[in-house]
Amino acid sequence: MSATALLVRDIRLAARAGGSMVLALAFFAAVATLVPFGVGADLALLARIAGGVLWVGAVLASLISLDRLFQADFEDGSLDLIALSPLSLETTAAAKIAAHWLTTGLPLTALSPLLALLFNLPPPAYQPLVVSLLLGTPCISALGSVGAALTMSVRRGGLILPLLVLPLLAPAVIFGAGAVLAALDGIASGALWLLAAFSLGAVLLSPFAAAAAVRLNLAG
Repeated sequence: MSATALLVRDIRLAARAGGSMVLALAFFAAVATLVPFGVGADLALLARIAGGVLWVGAVLASLISLDRLFQADFEDGSLDLIALSPLSLETTAAAKIAAHWLTTGLPLTALSPLLALLFNLPPPAYQPLVVSLLLGTPCISALGSVGAALTMSVRRGGLILPLLVLPLLAPAVIFGAGAVLAALDGIASGALWLLAAFSLGAVLLSPFAAAAAVRLNLAG
């Protein structure tokens, strides 16, 4: 099996497996819709918290489908066959990360401008919001893959996964929300560059960490 075939396979499974992509988008929309009701009608306040709320919502929505990233293949034996194939586990992890981002992170990014309307976000802040999510959501999938690989053999591992992944994603949320706030205040900020560097590091290193965790679970 080639990396491209594995990528296409995982995208198809994500589209079929209980509508996880639709569930993630629905959760993201629900969070963005409920927060303005709780905060109230202060439009200035809503605009200032928009970046943080949408970033937190995107992170939580992405976690919904992360627990099945390796677990489904582990339970039905497919992961053993993949491990025995010429395809390295690092390449397998990279393909799964890409599939998760294409079916979750990218749709969440595309939906974010529409949800930003609920927060009265000024037009100058839309570009930093979308760019930050476009740069940052890959690291959610990448770091989440490490947690998914560590917990794939644990019963109800989906409950442990957020505890492992959320602390690692704190810098991405800080940089992403900071870029939106800087645009609102009209000041120059290096938040997007810091986010890009953090995300790039996570994407490059996570396949190796996830592959090591998969080997550990398969050996056990």
